[in-house]
Parts: sequence; C-alpha cells; structure tokens
Amino acid sequence: MSKYEEIANVIRTRISDGIYPVDSNLPVQSDLAKEFSVSRMTIKKAIEILTIEGLVFSKQGNGTKVLNSSFWDKNDAKFRLDNYNGLSKDLQDQAEKLTSQVIRFEVEFPQPEVAERLQLDAKMPVYRIVRLRLLDGEPYVLEHTFMPVDLAPGLDEEVLKKSVYDFLFNQLGLKFAGSYKHITAAKPDRYDQDYLKCHPSDPVLEVEQVVYLENGRPIEYSRSRNRYDIRGYSLLDVKNN
Repeated sequence: MSKYEEIANVIRTRISDGIYPVDSNLPVQSDLAKEFSVSRMTIKKAIEILTIEGLVFSKQGNGTKVLNSSFWDKNDAKFRLDNYNGLSKDLQDQAEKLTSQVIRFEVEFPQPEVAERLQLDAKMPVYRIVRLRLLDGEPYVLEHTFMPVDLAPGLDEEVLKKSVYDFLFNQLGLKFAGSYKHITAAKPDRYDQDYLKCHPSDPVLEVEQVVYLENGRPIEYSRSRNRYDIRGYSLLDVKNN
C-alpha cells in the first residue's frame, strides 16, 4: 500500500470516529504533511482519494470540508464502479462471512472473444474459473473469470477459496493500473438458476470487466452475475471546481 493510501485510511477513520466532524474542515495540507512527515503532494493524493469517495470536498481558498457522507451507509456503496480491489477486500469489515465455492477451474486455450479481451494469441493458455461467492452461506454473486496462465503462476483451488486479488497483489506483487467495466441486464442462464437461485423470469445484472496491469497488459476478463434483488453498484461523480 502506498503512503498516500495509508494516510487516506487514517483520515477516513478519523472522519468515521468524529475526530473530523461533518461540516468541519480538515487541517491544512501543510499541517498534515508535517504530521505524517511527507510532502504536500502526498497529502494532496490522499485527499483526492477521499474526494472520489465523497467524504470530503476541496475548494481553493476554502480548505477541505468534511461532507455528510451518510449515503455511503447504503449497501451499494461498498461496490463502487471505480473500484477493483476484489470482493474479499470490499467486505472485509462486514459482519457477514464471505466464502467461495469453486464450480469450475481448468486451463484451456481461449475462445476468440476471451483472446481478444485479454489481448492473447489463441495458443496462450488461460485459467477458466467459475466461482460462487456466498455471504453467510447464501448465494451472492456468480463470477466467470479468465486469466492468462503466465501472469498468475501458482493459482490453485486453495487461492480461489480465499482471495484471488490478495494472491495477485501480495504474493505475485502485481500492480493494477485500471479497469474497464460494462454493465447490462440479462436473462438468467442455467448457472444463474442453479447457483443464484434465480427464477427463469428474474433479471440478472451482469458486470463485464477487463483489469489492466501497469504495463498495459490485461490480467483479467470476467463477468459477474448478480441477482437483481441482492446486489447493486454505485458511482459517485464529483466535480471539483
């Protein structure tokens, strides 16, 4: 974790604990830089994270104000469209227990669509993964994921039962640069009906995603299938004049 992310976490906790109350101003950036022994640019990056999250708002000449962020208490707020930390990290502070059921895990040559999304030659093998994520034993989201084998050596079912992103970040040392997401509504397929307990007439929310490494190479192509009445997503658009 970078220094500015660590500082953002500290300030976020202080806001949550009321040390920095709603409608108050954060300490000026120079004071924060002195407290954390970092440059003002590092503080600026930390505040930018909190601004994206809707916790603070900065305006030149008026400082950085703590916002009324009660809307983040909504369940959807845990799943922002600008986030690609992985479900395990998103839910790590929640009371519900997250578990994973591995439905399919095999190595295969990619179909044309998968090869295109992952920018692979058709003869480069990929992992094909289907996982059901459960909260307190109840179906939550069904994930269909493809990853290049050469980028994730050592991936196995034990990793899949825990956190794939933790494995990629902390064991393989990979760094993500960003992701592209496409969201659409769909009819439930057989997997959805069998594992998400969907009725044939229930709509399903599908999030199609490609995640990129810092070198620009795609590390993941996935489709997450969500029951309409179980999970949603939120997007915060903050215009900082």
